[in-house]
Amino acid sequence: MPFLGAREHARPAAVLIGAPYDATSTFRPGSAHAPASIRWASESVETYSPFQQRDLADLTFSDSGDLDLAGCSAEAMVERVRARVAATTGLPVLIGGDHAVTFGAVAALAERHPDLGVVVLDAHLDLLGEFEGARWSHATILRRITDRLGPERCAVLGARSGSREEWAAAASLAAASRTGELPPTALAALKDRPIYLSVDIDAFDPSIAPGTGNPEPLGLSIGEFASLLGVLAECRIVGFDLVEVSPPCDPSGRTSILAAWLLREMLLAFVRPGDTRTG
Repeated sequence: MPFLGAREHARPAAVLIGAPYDATSTFRPGSAHAPASIRWASESVETYSPFQQRDLADLTFSDSGDLDLAGCSAEAMVERVRARVAATTGLPVLIGGDHAVTFGAVAALAERHPDLGVVVLDAHLDLLGEFEGARWSHATILRRITDRLGPERCAVLGARSGSREEWAAAASLAAASRTGELPPTALAALKDRPIYLSVDIDAFDPSIAPGTGNPEPLGLSIGEFASLLGVLAECRIVGFDLVEVSPPCDPSGRTSILAAWLLREMLLAFVRPGDTRTG
């Protein structure tokens, strides 16, 4: 079942890529089921957004299905994601999976855009050097990204959990904010760069997105996300993802429905009718 409104195109402006992987998850795994669940949930969402007054029916975007990541080590998974994104023409849209899948996309796009910046929405700082002895983990993803790009090119919003050492390290980022607002200084540092956006569903308050492995209270609202989306729509987004939805943690399905809605809104914000750009 492809994502809502996705069709085959010779030159799609955006390409959805499923990354069903959760081998680095902790506490409550299950995000490997997210790509299928989000596609299923998208059937409950209209292609038209009354908020943006735009329609997915006007966009040329495709759903390429899922990567085969069964049994992969984290390192092998990252390489498969990197290779797939590197081969993608059009805006790559990754559907995770745990947050470790993000690095593969960032690595591919950093090769294409040496000045790449990254904006992450996440309840957790994810700046640990290692977690439970592993360098590759959903809990180390922003550390791996800053190792590659430098902290001054990375911002994390919605953060409200991390060790004392992580909060100290976060001072070197372009921004580390509990809110969904990109501070003016960070926006000035990033706005002229190509930007990769990574949305961890746990950035949102668990009252509206309970289906995630590591929920944290006091998260973002939909209104805060909508405001941020308006700011980022004026930037050069060259790829984005949505990760950490864990369908087994939410039998109601409302987290997957929210995720499908978020993907619709991001597609409409970052892709325009007739767009044939590449990521």
